[in-house]
Amino acid sequence: MLEPGTEAPDFTATDQNGETVTLSDLRGSYVLLWWYPKAATPG
Repeated sequence: MLEPGTEAPDFTATDQNGETVTLSDLRGSYVLLWWYPKAATPG
């Protein structure tokens, strides 16, 4: 677990348009991560 104020490790994810985005490519911008379980799945 990261401590508050710790820089996030670099990672790559898929955005809402299906394009690959790397955190380091967004340096200097505000970044909001939002995810949720796929619809109709338990939990």
